Amino acid sequence: MDDSNRTIEALLEKFRPVIGLDFSKYRNHIYRVFFNCLLLDSDEANKEKYAIAVVFHDIGIWTDHTIDYLNPSIEQARIYLTEIGKQHWIEEISLMIYWHHKISRYQGKHHQTVENFRKADWIDVSLGLVSFGVDKRALKENRRNIPNLGFHFFLIRETSKNFFRHPLNPLPMFTK
Repeated sequence: MDDSNRTIEALLEKFRPVIGLDFSKYRNHIYRVFFNCLLLDSDEANKEKYAIAVVFHDIGIWTDHTIDYLNPSIEQARIYLTEIGKQHWIEEISLMIYWHHKISRYQGKHHQTVENFRKADWIDVSLGLVSFGVDKRALKENRRNIPNLGFHFFLIRETSKNFFRHPLNPLPMFTK
């Protein structure tokens, strides 16, 4: 990938053994969301935060083998941020991860980055049908350059399995 990000690549390599066969599809999802973040927010000061958040936002699926992955993903991000001495980012990145599936607009602390991250993930999960005003050509190019590789099928399969295990809470990763 020509536009790879050093932080994303280093973190992904750390988790490659855990992600296993899903590595390429998750990597591409990460990069589509990351580039969506950059389309929504041109502030260079937030780029590294988005790079970290995208790697960790769904990682609990693999580290904890669960579709109820928000808190395990936040914990993995907290550990990493503590290791690199950026504890001052824990709250903001935790909020980005926790609220990234929120259906309605986020209006709380760290509003800009949390809301942009939420939008960026929704753009990818909706295959660009929900665009939040982002240039459709840029989104189409993003999807063309970084193919899906079955990520959406993976999500459907995992949520379906969870539905049969926990029919009263089939989508625990969605926040109100």
